[in-house]
Amino acid sequence: MAGKRFIAIAGNIGAGKTELTQFLCRRYGIKPFYEPNDHNPYLADFYRDMKTWAFRSQLWFLTHKFRLQLELQDEPGTVVQDRTIYEDAEIFARNLHRQRIIGARDWKLYHQLYRAMCGALKPPDLMIQLRCPVRTLRQRIRLRGRAMERDIPVRYLSRLNRLYDEWFRRWDASPVLQIETDRLDWTTDLVDRVDLFRKIERYLD
Repeated sequence: MAGKRFIAIAGNIGAGKTELTQFLCRRYGIKPFYEPNDHNPYLADFYRDMKTWAFRSQLWFLTHKFRLQLELQDEPGTVVQDRTIYEDAEIFARNLHRQRIIGARDWKLYHQLYRAMCGALKPPDLMIQLRCPVRTLRQRIRLRGRAMERDIPVRYLSRLNRLYDEWFRRWDASPVLQIETDRLDWTTDLVDRVDLFRKIERYLD
């Protein structure tokens, strides 16, 4: 993989973002950037009282993702990011707004800040969209056993899937490689692995 490239991996909870990030890092020797979930000081409060803490929690994510993307843009080599600033705004914050957990006034301010940040950021050279049906997402979430994800409702995952599809119909800032992760097994299946490498390298050569 020649030159400096920025690969972004986007997808719902349980779609396989972290696994693909780690796999590409092993394959190409590139540097990963992961979302800072564990450090959000508002997250526990958010799960206890969403309406009070949603705006502050999402603002924290937006600020830290902005800082993270500025940092990865300064890297001399190719990097891969597990979940992007765009998903924070277009999927998770937008969902909270649609559910009336984030009110109209806070949403307007949040979205104005997000658009200003986007103007200062270089978009990915390749956006990889991981698509996966809700049934498979639920199975994977149960298998990995993260406490905060244990009780995620099916309806919530379905809403996020729809928001991802809506967002990708609007996304035009970079090429998109769509992968149906319930149909591919790049970790153990050689054919799937070679096919994945060819698809990615076609965009990045």
